[in-house]
Amino acid sequence: MRDQITVLTDNLSRTIVGKSEAIRLVLVALLSGGHALLEDVPGVGKTLLAKSLARSINGRFQRVQCTPDLLPNDITGTNIWNPSTREFEFMPGPAFANVLLADEINRATPRTQSALLEVMEEKQITVDGETRFVPYPFFVIATQNPVEYQGTFPLPEAQMDRFAVSLSLGYPTEAEELQMLQRHQKPMVMDDLKPCISLETVKDLQSLVSQVKITTELQQYILNLVRASRNDDEIILGASPRGAVALQKASQALAFLEERDYVIPDDIKAVAPHVLAHRLISASGKQAKTIVERLLRTVPIENTEL
Repeated sequence: MRDQITVLTDNLSRTIVGKSEAIRLVLVALLSGGHALLEDVPGVGKTLLAKSLARSINGRFQRVQCTPDLLPNDITGTNIWNPSTREFEFMPGPAFANVLLADEINRATPRTQSALLEVMEEKQITVDGETRFVPYPFFVIATQNPVEYQGTFPLPEAQMDRFAVSLSLGYPTEAEELQMLQRHQKPMVMDDLKPCISLETVKDLQSLVSQVKITTELQQYILNLVRASRNDDEIILGASPRGAVALQKASQALAFLEERDYVIPDDIKAVAPHVLAHRLISASGKQAKTIVERLLRTVPIENTEL
């Protein structure tokens, strides 16, 4: 089963040049059952990553371009009157997908952003009092531009807390960008990208990740990190209990990707900035990721055999 991870990673690397760490973090989010927030400038491959992932797992892909006039029903779906049957029929929205790309999510109004709260947490949508489950696995990749703030609506804390990890693709190196140009001399590799694993395999991998062992000492270390964020003078709002659960699951997923069936401290330290930073509100003006890195240096780890 671990061979499937290598196959999936290699398949994604066919279209995503030089972003092995970003691919790894997105897989951490997917395998831990969470969602990913990509904060980056336009044109670095965020949409390509989402589409490549959906095609690689043979899943249904849907994309929503978030704008201020986007309505909640544009995401969830709505009931439409059918004159021939004289009944209302439900027309599913783009949220009924395996991989949903919410592009520039912070351009949608708070009312529309809230349409994603239920489905991201409970994998279901309620329209006109009737609840419907979305396909499983269900994975949201949301993007936002960290530079341009005009006409945007910052995501509330409850929305940010729904994302397992946040990451940035960043600009490619000169060699990687040259490789991209050479690839674009011929038809896009995306046209030839084939599914390499099934949706059932993704479910099996998620189940295996949940079985990765983590000691009580490392669980206590996770709690110490989270609780330290709530009592830090540089932080207005610390990580929630959901953040602690997300950190544990992400650590298990990274351990699995590293071909281990147990978590070590380095797993927690590697994913903590990506799991916790977007959940914090800084009081000092410092970047939350910098504060998390400080906590990782100062919060001790209890003695453990691993």
